[in-house]
Amino acid sequence: MPWEVGLAETHQTLVLNDLRGRVRLQTDGQMRTGRDIVIGGLLGAEEFGFGTTTLIVMGCIMMRKCHLNTCPVGIATQDPRLRKRFAGKPEHLINYFRFLAEEVREVMASLGIRKFNDLIGRTDLLEVAPNSHWKAKSANPSLLLHRPAEADKYATYCVQDQIHKIDAILDRTLIEKSKNAIEKKEKVSFSVPVKNTDRTAGAMLSYEISKRYGDDGLPEGTLSVDFNGSAGQSFGAFLAKGVTFRLNGDANDYLGKGLSGGKIVVVPPKGSTFKPEENIIIGNTVLYGATAGEVYVRGVAGERFCVRNSGALAVIEGTGDHCAEYMTGGYLVVLGKVGRNFGAGMSGGIAYVYDVDGNFDYFCNKGMVELSKLDNDEDVSRVKSMIQKHIDNTDSEHAKNILSNWSSTQPKFIKVMPVEYKRALEEMKLKELDKKLEGIIEEEEIGGKA
Repeated sequence: MPWEVGLAETHQTLVLNDLRGRVRLQTDGQMRTGRDIVIGGLLGAEEFGFGTTTLIVMGCIMMRKCHLNTCPVGIATQDPRLRKRFAGKPEHLINYFRFLAEEVREVMASLGIRKFNDLIGRTDLLEVAPNSHWKAKSANPSLLLHRPAEADKYATYCVQDQIHKIDAILDRTLIEKSKNAIEKKEKVSFSVPVKNTDRTAGAMLSYEISKRYGDDGLPEGTLSVDFNGSAGQSFGAFLAKGVTFRLNGDANDYLGKGLSGGKIVVVPPKGSTFKPEENIIIGNTVLYGATAGEVYVRGVAGERFCVRNSGALAVIEGTGDHCAEYMTGGYLVVLGKVGRNFGAGMSGGIAYVYDVDGNFDYFCNKGMVELSKLDNDEDVSRVKSMIQKHIDNTDSEHAKNILSNWSSTQPKFIKVMPVEYKRALEEMKLKELDKKLEGIIEEEEIGGKA
């Protein structure tokens, strides 16, 4: 459906019910010129999204290779050689939007309108261009250009500020109790209850930390918070370095979204009688876009665990479908069963799966990855270290059993690694070796001359 149809219908319905003044309407879809923006405004939009056009401004040539890690202009790739070809600059976008704004002003001036708000919803300024094409003859755009009578008495653009209701949320309590840690970097630990309406717990706390210390965050182990209950969506979102969240209970979707160096531990409530490795304890889309940090979960996750993870370390005891989807970095250890389509679009990072039933090959999407055993000391050391950290943080009996029987459990681990990522790492290692050899040769030559 064209954006013009959806936008016009949405705007008209909101105006009819006196709701338009409470919201902002955004539209997108092949927005390229100032004329497009003005037409969007006349149909009811006040915000506009740009996707394809901005990519082209940054150098995209629309090869449609984004998911293959072979972008020839270095935009959608992890390959160092291809990334060197990226020629985009912030100034390119600045210039584009400046010219775009100038054209919008020119079109508005031709219509006799000074403010963009005065333009919104003015469908009376649009006319239907004559078209004799046989497909266009049966089209009736009058409904798109309809201006409700209520538009004369109700607002046609956003005039009310949104009530965010963030004055008494959980993060206010966290920030207050963490003052000494934030301001003086003193070690602080405390416990608070959490409920499923407490969304994005930790996001505002992390903002206060990053505002003062940037990406460096706090020293390791500075702030530790114990939560008891069922956490809402996005628990531990954007959690900063030096902060540890331990949840005794369960969590909703998007746990650890955008994790930025913090640590999240999730364990079942005390007194639980179920087997954690067989029961879901956290929701879907965990660690979405995480860049750094650690997550240890004594239990099973829903779908899309570690989706778009680009740097975090995670240990989980089982996952649903689409685990490690679009993963670009970091390390993942799954100590149990996984769902279908594992590793789809995975272009970076490494995953290790405990293949209990010996059928992981069936559940893995091998379009971009290759499977192998733990065939070197580096992999073995990494997996054992991550499992030990998982035990230290969660006291998992399942993980203890795997480590205590390592001679029989090690052969069941499968290493999942993107083909292109492996090639890039090997090339980097070869370059490092070449540099070392050059250094040795130079030293020998200097020694010989001496």
